[in-house]
Amino acid sequence: MTTEPQRFTVLLVPEYIEGTDRVSAEDAAVRSAVVEATGEMGATGYPRYAGEGIVADIDPRTRTVEAVLVDGAELDYGLNAAVAP
Repeated sequence: MTTEPQRFTVLLVPEYIEGTDRVSAEDAAVRSAVVEATGEMGATGYPRYAGEGIVADIDPRTRTVEAVLVDGAELDYGLNAAVAP
């Protein structure tokens, strides 16, 4: 039996913010959403999570967003999706 997390908070962050120490991803996020496990596997092979207009395939071991749709569309250029710490 796996014990994959049932919920994550996904942050949409401008890519120029990532990797800097000046601003946390949570403070810089232009949008956030709590996503819950759907019980499905995404096209990436990772579990699918959905909620608040965001659908994401997330690797629960590394907490990496492998694929994401925002309001049914691909992520806008210049934004990255990350799991809140």
